[in-house]
Amino acid sequence: MPLARSLSVTSLSGLEEWDEEFDLEDAVLFEIAWEVANKVGGIYTVIQTKARLTSEEWGENYFLVGPYVESNVRTQVELIEPTNPVLKRTIDKMNASGCKVYFGRWLIEGSPYVILIDVAFTAWSLDTWKSELWDLCDIGVPWFDREANDAVLFGFLTVWLLGEYAAQCDEPPHIVAHFHEWLAGLGLVLCRQRQLPVATVFTTHATLLGRYLCAGNVDFYNKLADFNVEKEAGDRQIYHRYCLERAAAHCAHVFTTVSQITAIEAEHLLKRKPDIVTPNGLNVKKFSAVHEFQNLHAQSKNRIQEFVRGHFYGHMDFNLDKCLFLFIAGRYEFSNKGADIFLEALARLNYLLRVNHSDVTVIAFFIMPARTNNFNVETLKGQAVRKQLWDTAQTVKERFGKKLYESLLVGQLPDVSKMLDKEDFTIMKRAIFATQRQCQPPVCTHNMLEDSSDPILNCVRRIGLFNSSSDRVKIIFHPEFLSSTSPLLPMDYEEFVRGCHLGVFPSYYEPWGYTPAECTVMGIPSISTNLSGFGCFMEEHIADPSAYGIYILDRRFRGVDESCNQLTSFLFQFCKQSRRQRIIQRNRTERLSDLLDWRYLGRYYISARHMALAKAFPDTFMYELQEPTSASGFRYPRPASVPPSPALSRHSSPHHSEAEDNDDERYDEDLEAEKDRVNIRQPYTLPFKNNCTSSASGVDAAARKGLNDSPTWKTNQGCWIL
Repeated sequence: MPLARSLSVTSLSGLEEWDEEFDLEDAVLFEIAWEVANKVGGIYTVIQTKARLTSEEWGENYFLVGPYVESNVRTQVELIEPTNPVLKRTIDKMNASGCKVYFGRWLIEGSPYVILIDVAFTAWSLDTWKSELWDLCDIGVPWFDREANDAVLFGFLTVWLLGEYAAQCDEPPHIVAHFHEWLAGLGLVLCRQRQLPVATVFTTHATLLGRYLCAGNVDFYNKLADFNVEKEAGDRQIYHRYCLERAAAHCAHVFTTVSQITAIEAEHLLKRKPDIVTPNGLNVKKFSAVHEFQNLHAQSKNRIQEFVRGHFYGHMDFNLDKCLFLFIAGRYEFSNKGADIFLEALARLNYLLRVNHSDVTVIAFFIMPARTNNFNVETLKGQAVRKQLWDTAQTVKERFGKKLYESLLVGQLPDVSKMLDKEDFTIMKRAIFATQRQCQPPVCTHNMLEDSSDPILNCVRRIGLFNSSSDRVKIIFHPEFLSSTSPLLPMDYEEFVRGCHLGVFPSYYEPWGYTPAECTVMGIPSISTNLSGFGCFMEEHIADPSAYGIYILDRRFRGVDESCNQLTSFLFQFCKQSRRQRIIQRNRTERLSDLLDWRYLGRYYISARHMALAKAFPDTFMYELQEPTSASGFRYPRPASVPPSPALSRHSSPHHSEAEDNDDERYDEDLEAEKDRVNIRQPYTLPFKNNCTSSASGVDAAARKGLNDSPTWKTNQGCWIL
């Protein structure tokens, strides 16, 4: 199934600058999502990190709209009076009519304004609004679906806010409303049904049905065109949610999604091709010195090593300096996130390392939250034993140092045989005896509530990786999100990622993939797949991704066993790299962070909003996409030097092996970085047509009933066709 292209990130400079053409002085942007100041999943990260860029573009005319959750407001939001007089009148009018609407600043980078709506306060209107939804769109919401009920309340309150704002304006306003995901989508449908003067954008970060289908272990991508979507949604009791999502996609002036792979999914499941692909970015912090992030890696790695010393006490028969830390993290979706194929590949890697007599030890961390009741006693004991050993060593060191000091004071060289007395040896022997262990180091750090049915633990039992001395691959399952206050592994997620050597994310269903993106920004190599938005993005922009530490696993055109063999090969080749090769690879990976910076990727959200303005207000706004005329788009070629090798490379970190300093050095990191940024390929030229209308010929049947009288709109802007 070839990837059809919409206006996307094929060339990051393929879009012209629009600041001169679009006067946003009289336009107002409302960005609406259930995860505004309310962390539920990845959309929270998208909105939070993008807020600074959007605030810079729209200034005082940018407002985020989300639900009021008191526990979140206390820690994240500063409540203030609205500064915009029209908005103040709007909120006052709604509050006087039986709503509770709050206004404030979200205390994140960019400090955007937020409008928070208390949906529970207006729950008395739920039955009335559900009846209206049925009359308008033939969508019925069952009483027992609390999440869908919240979506109904939030949708009607959102359209109330937008309609009241438009009514309070002295002159006809130019409002842009950007809705994220199905939970906010009903507000968009109602905006179109009520014919409000609002330019609408709908972004789906993952289709509802797609996530449910993949969780059911179906051959999703090969059968994508054959699904009876209504039946599949009905069988999973999400038909009403599916209707809300599909109606929002069809009603929007501009429909976007986060990756090309999700665009194909949306075309088949939601029956509309996205107008623009808007990939997710991050706020990238660049270091002033090249080796600075390498130093952070060394510091964080040392903290992980301390945890490993405690976890494997009594079985520390491997060299920590030749130990590689791999990890997988995210929601506990065993198959969707690829934990199944990762475990199988680890078993095969363990065999390869043993038969090749490798001195490398691999420790694989699984950071996936599951139901637990407490820390594992054996795991806590390991950290206590490690601390006791450290305290014993410090005590003996102090006694040794005092005797050495007194000997030097009298002008004598110390007698080494008298530096340690019997008491010192007794203390050290007791410490050594305390490290004796009769059992294997635990696989799981916590007591699982459903140990016998847990998919990761059951797979570990099947493949037989129990952290025995003969295994070159060890597994640590940490079924809880990382926290710097944890008594077990006191590190936050970012610090932990920096200390690892490789992130492994062989996902089967991953519309974007923030975890490998975060690895890239921090200079940590990662494994992704060509079924994830991130993997497709990197394949599109990098001629040789693996040379930059981005390994793309083929899960689209290969069977499970073939993909597992490829993953095993990636892991085994990574284990064979020298320390300096890994340092060079981390340098190359970190240089790719520019590709993921919102300063570049944010322009696709800008494009979507401008396109929506031109479609909704064609007499005021005109939007034309020009074909790129230069080769300044991001398309990283293969590295300027040969692949990293011990003989043809120079490290950029002060933490290096002295044994490697005599090599013939012909590698200049700064020179290669400059070549990588300048030597860019000609970007792909996208097709261009004039006088296009919306890519959706109409709205879906579920939403069409209430839109028959809506005005049609023709535009004189160019459209990019999938």
